[in-house]
Amino acid sequence: MKTRKILIIIDNLVRGGKERRLIELLKGLKASPLYEAELVIFSKRIEYPEVFDLNLPIHFLERQSKKDPKIFKKFYSLCKEVKPDLIHSWGSMTSIYAIPTVKLQGVKFLNALIADAPHNLGIRDKRYLRTKATYPFSDVVLSNSQAGLASYRVPEGLGICIHNGFDFGRISNLSDPQEIREQYHIWTPYVVGMVGNFGKRKDYLSYLNAAMKVVDQREDVSFLAIGGGPDWEAMKAHVGEKYEGRIIFTGMISNVESVVNTFDIGILASNKDYHGEGISNAIMEYMALGKPVVATDCGGTKEIVIHGKTGYLIDNKDEASLSKYICNLLDDAELASEMGQAGAQSVRENFNLELMVSRYFDLYEKMLGIESHTPTLNSISDR
Repeated sequence: MKTRKILIIIDNLVRGGKERRLIELLKGLKASPLYEAELVIFSKRIEYPEVFDLNLPIHFLERQSKKDPKIFKKFYSLCKEVKPDLIHSWGSMTSIYAIPTVKLQGVKFLNALIADAPHNLGIRDKRYLRTKATYPFSDVVLSNSQAGLASYRVPEGLGICIHNGFDFGRISNLSDPQEIREQYHIWTPYVVGMVGNFGKRKDYLSYLNAAMKVVDQREDVSFLAIGGGPDWEAMKAHVGEKYEGRIIFTGMISNVESVVNTFDIGILASNKDYHGEGISNAIMEYMALGKPVVATDCGGTKEIVIHGKTGYLIDNKDEASLSKYICNLLDDAELASEMGQAGAQSVRENFNLELMVSRYFDLYEKMLGIESHTPTLNSISDR
């Protein structure tokens, strides 16, 4: 059986949702007898060291500047040597760099550069113009949400959505919740938490304002703010010493799943003015662990959170609704449990890793004109 070579290109492997999805896909490719995968990275920033455990060829084409023109030639020469059957790009600049090669060498091009869904993206917005410029050279434009395809106005027949897949192996060996509570000195019966970068894309201000309001009203709940970023110090100062011990800033942590497992409610407040979510990995973590969700109705979030069934969707910067829904769920344990169980079932059925990888494989088969098959995906989560 002839194997097909997939050349995957990405800017870096920092900790992020897009990068995590790529790692999971690479595990699936490693397990398949139909494909050979090679990876091109335009930086040596590797925060997923498990990529080296896969023993796949990795090519580093480091950019010397944000828009390094030398990369065009280097990538073209690399592809002449590797001779890929399909190039799968995971970012906007990587897609730009791929254009001369796919055009001149006639390689199939899967352009997976859309991972968000900005609100009211203007036709003169640089993000849209850069993305649109790649359409004529793409065989398929891929997004992880239907909202992303709509936001970037991907032409009908060119765009495909493949939702993220959650690796349930990540929650198979969690720390004891009591250990987590002791680590962060949590003494209240309930815990509410949000995982996200402290930058303009996430609305930590609304989350923290809602948290302060709830803490002022009741003694039974603590709030966790998990992550780091440029606004971390400012947000911590905004909360101040009054709420110390009840609103806890963890900073960057490596055991996210174990900490999320202590939550009673998972929050994702997004800043719709700056960002539209694709499919949030934080929300998938909350739901996979059986937590009801309260999230900003932003981008593709409504494709995973069903309002009133798996959680609640709120308007942009709606602190009042956020605090109200938090209190409603804290006061109704049965409703919170039902929503959490419905969310976990939804992730297992609709956002599981095996489904995501099989959809990528189906797309590869269609693009390369090979016979459909059922990929060998056993034990991907354990790799």
